[in-house]
Amino acid sequence: MARERKFSTQLLFQTGKDLLLRHGYEGFTFGMLADRLKVARGTIYKYYENKEEFIMDYMVYEMRRFLKDLGDFEKSEGFEKQLRELLNIIHKHSNIHQILGMNQQIPVEAGDKVRSNKELLEKLHMEMYGRFQGFIKQGRAEDLLNPGLPDQLVLGMIFQTINIPNHEGLPKTEWLDAIQLMICHGIYKNN
Repeated sequence: MARERKFSTQLLFQTGKDLLLRHGYEGFTFGMLADRLKVARGTIYKYYENKEEFIMDYMVYEMRRFLKDLGDFEKSEGFEKQLRELLNIIHKHSNIHQILGMNQQIPVEAGDKVRSNKELLEKLHMEMYGRFQGFIKQGRAEDLLNPGLPDQLVLGMIFQTINIPNHEGLPKTEWLDAIQLMICHGIYKNN
């Protein structure tokens, strides 16, 4: 049996994230987590009753980090600078959508803490959408957004950019420049 050892919340969650991304919700176990942290599995159970509780706690942690970073994008002057900052943040947190999608797999019946964290995660999602609505409102106030495009479509296009593979291996700055150009001006060349 592995020796018990203390670990930081950051190390615990980073290790959990790596395993969740590799194995998914169904394949993730406390045994894997304990092995990677070099602790006894019982050590993890001292903090969490089950994997669902751990995953929900991690999701809340990750969403709070994302929202903290979003605070930075709102400080940028003007819509175009905000867009660039938002693209940087989205690409920094490129796995958040995949991780948060596991929320749907976790049963509410997994415990009171799970239920409480699901409710908190919903509130954090609403806060996130409120910030995005402010961003879209800024773009509309500056008369930069096509009035025929629904807000959700604009936001969806921006967020889906994390799924576009960078096969050419462009440096991040060039890649984000190209994405912003595509979002703002489309595929047609300007005449």
